[in-house]
Amino acid sequence: MAFLESLFGNANTKYANGLKPLIRDINSLEAGISALSSEEIKVKIQNIKKRLADGEILDNVLPEVFALVREAGKRTLNQRHFDCQLIGGIALHQGKIAEMRTGEGKTLTATLPLVLNALLGKGCHLVTVNDYLSRRDAVWMGQIYNFLGLSVGCINHDQSFVYDQSFKKAEEEDKTRDELGGFLVEEDFLKPCSRKEAYDCDITYGTNNEFGFDYLKDNMVYDLKQRMQRGFNYAIVDEVDSILIDEARTPLIISAPNEEGSKWYTEFSKIIPRLNKEEDFEVDEKLRAVTLTDKGIDKIEAILNAGNIYDERGIKYLHHLEQALKAEILFKKDKDYVVKNGEIIIVDEFTGRMMPGRRWSGGLHQAIEAKEGVRIMPESITLASITFQNYFRMYKKLAGMTGTAETSAEEFDKVYHLDVVVIPTNREIVRKDLGDKIYKTEEAKFRAVAEEIKEKYKTGQPVLVGTTSIEKNEYLDRLLLREGIPHKVLNAKHHEEEGEIIAQAGKKGAVTIATNMAGRGVDIYLGGKPSTPEENEEVKRLEGLHVIGTERHEARRIDNQLRGRAGRQGDPGITQFFVSLDDDVIRIFGGDRIKGLMDRFNIPEDTPIENGMISKSIESAQGKIEGFNFDARKHILEYDDVLNKQRETIYSKRVEILEKVEKGELKEAILPLLEKYNHSQEDYEKKEQEVGSENMRQIEKIATLRVIDNLWIEHLENMDSLKDSVRLRAYGQRDPLVEYKKEGYKMFKELLENYEKMVVESIMRATIKVENIPNQMQAIAESRGNNTPKTEIGRNDPCPCGSGKKYKHCHGK
Repeated sequence: MAFLESLFGNANTKYANGLKPLIRDINSLEAGISALSSEEIKVKIQNIKKRLADGEILDNVLPEVFALVREAGKRTLNQRHFDCQLIGGIALHQGKIAEMRTGEGKTLTATLPLVLNALLGKGCHLVTVNDYLSRRDAVWMGQIYNFLGLSVGCINHDQSFVYDQSFKKAEEEDKTRDELGGFLVEEDFLKPCSRKEAYDCDITYGTNNEFGFDYLKDNMVYDLKQRMQRGFNYAIVDEVDSILIDEARTPLIISAPNEEGSKWYTEFSKIIPRLNKEEDFEVDEKLRAVTLTDKGIDKIEAILNAGNIYDERGIKYLHHLEQALKAEILFKKDKDYVVKNGEIIIVDEFTGRMMPGRRWSGGLHQAIEAKEGVRIMPESITLASITFQNYFRMYKKLAGMTGTAETSAEEFDKVYHLDVVVIPTNREIVRKDLGDKIYKTEEAKFRAVAEEIKEKYKTGQPVLVGTTSIEKNEYLDRLLLREGIPHKVLNAKHHEEEGEIIAQAGKKGAVTIATNMAGRGVDIYLGGKPSTPEENEEVKRLEGLHVIGTERHEARRIDNQLRGRAGRQGDPGITQFFVSLDDDVIRIFGGDRIKGLMDRFNIPEDTPIENGMISKSIESAQGKIEGFNFDARKHILEYDDVLNKQRETIYSKRVEILEKVEKGELKEAILPLLEKYNHSQEDYEKKEQEVGSENMRQIEKIATLRVIDNLWIEHLENMDSLKDSVRLRAYGQRDPLVEYKKEGYKMFKELLENYEKMVVESIMRATIKVENIPNQMQAIAESRGNNTPKTEIGRNDPCPCGSGKKYKHCHGK
């Protein structure tokens, strides 16, 4: 590869060189635009908007728009986009993934293509990894957009906002730049608003979860006016590897409790600890799978005093039993999940970030609740679901940015058809990446890490330590407390506070321990922020930030992210990983070979070895795991692709129904179905006279939507069961995916046939009556002189509860 690059040049270098004429065009406009007044710049933006509306293409106006955004950055934030940021902005506009090193200014870079694409008037989305970063960036970059006359929205889990420079928070809530060490722009300008208002802005910031869930909710509404989103024009995904790869294995699911769920979990949690490994069950750590042996099944049947549990209790019973086994053996507290306020909260294995609100499906979450002795929530029934892959592939143009994408370029290309471009750095990187220190045991490794931190603390060199789990974080915390070394511990639990702490991790003498994701998206400044030039120089003389990794992660990207915390913008820095033969990546993938090598040379436990060959074999193991995880995500996507086509059909049918309701055309669509299923038109008209035309329109709308929703919910459950059953067909030499497609098509065809028939039946059987109005409401109505409450109530009639409101605005809502 290196030989070929020397002959033909690196593809990334070629890409950057190819953009040089465009960069020159942008730079040539700078002097002229700098001479314009603020009002003249706003007028220029509006003129460009009009040109685009008249048919001019975005590429033609790119140099002018980028130059205007750069000027806005200088005037509002005192930050001028570097040429390498212009290259990054062009790559993002072209729908590519821009790999930009930590500290190169991704947040500022994104303003260039966002403004350009927002001028089409269709809205643009900037997707972040947490609510805090979405708020921070909406306010921080909102100053640029506001200067240019564009509106900015921000979607958060509990509240949505619009950027409004006239809006001030209450004095006691006010956070100034100085109070937060110069790190945060104050959030004064975020004015609470409806979600729809935030989506109607030119540019909207928010998290992947919120955008995805809002899409699902929009396809469950009973009125078009309740929809929040307005299409999928252009999105930039920040930390794109985290969102489109690491989180892509867990689909977004909207569910409701299913009270008829299994009551077996507590029983299972008592049985499983009585089983013995190897004799009663087998564990495959590579596949993260655990299966019962014949002896194990015999033992369970004896404990339950049952015959053949396959016959007596059924496959579903055994499925839940195996979930309980997985919960006990494979899922570890403070690694895979935490127990907080009596709830099980999932911890993302790649990021170390807690994911409140997300639950494992198929009874696994309930099995873990039983294992930990917390309240067991009812099993849920899926109302709507989508994978992140299929959600983000709906955008007409998608782009992403991160510090680490190149090692996953194949997956980005195959799944999302996105090219990865490595953007040149503004200044040369001088960071030193030292070779791994390899220890025999985990205990010896952590003692060495504590000793290394102690030595650096004595000199004043700031240290950032990355761990793979909350459990390891707390273990190292105890070691440092014993040594009397002051330090901060971050577990990705409180993003805002942690963002402030991580920004100060470059201060002289600072020691910070963090899970891999804590504070991601925040730059670490040498000497802290703000710092005097003297403080900055002092830390530079100490060789900058020293980053220690305590374990190699399954994905090389996560290791590279940790290394990238040091050496921003040409600063000095040192990175090194401390690993042991007990670490999961080494133990599961090739640890015996390395252990044999250390034993052969009789290396003591506390003596590390630094061996390039061993480090290469670790990276080779990581490559294998990445390939395995890619296959697992691809497998999930292949199955969801089948469901996705069906989802699109159902959702477009729902929108069609709502549009017909709005235009008053639903009746015309239903009448042809009457003849098809033998209800005559005369009966239909007679029913309309009985209930009134306004009520009949409501019956048509509610019947059609309820039928399609109920059939879809039932179909999702059936497809889930089908996925489980087709796996067994592999034993009969049949491809499970082909079987899933074939059976799924039949089931969906049946759904569509049943839909029409059920709509007609539902409409003809529907009655208008007072529902859900308690007896005391009837008493109130009677006491006001209405002694004969109606059994049929018009939507515009007074509500019988006596509120004085029309029925449609009260209990008929």
